[in-house]
Amino acid sequence: MPLPPADSPLYNHPLPEIEQWLRDNGCQQDQEQLHCWRVQQPSWEAELWLDVDQITVRYLRSGADSLDIQRSFKYSLTRRDIEDAVFAGP
Repeated sequence: MPLPPADSPLYNHPLPEIEQWLRDNGCQQDQEQLHCWRVQQPSWEAELWLDVDQITVRYLRSGADSLDIQRSFKYSLTRRDIEDAVFAGP
């Protein structure tokens, strides 16, 4: 099944399509905590959680003094906006 248009709110996407979208963006699902995902890019890495009403992203060791940076994005945002924000990095 193809994804809804990129300008659709993420809450219009069925869970299997959201999971495939994450895989397509290089994320790997935690096999024990299925709502948790990890992504590693050349200059950063992050953990993502699929919460009830938002995606929470924690960029590991990316802030001042190598502290983590955490951001949350409501499912009411479009897939394109979330993708641009999350995968641009910290």
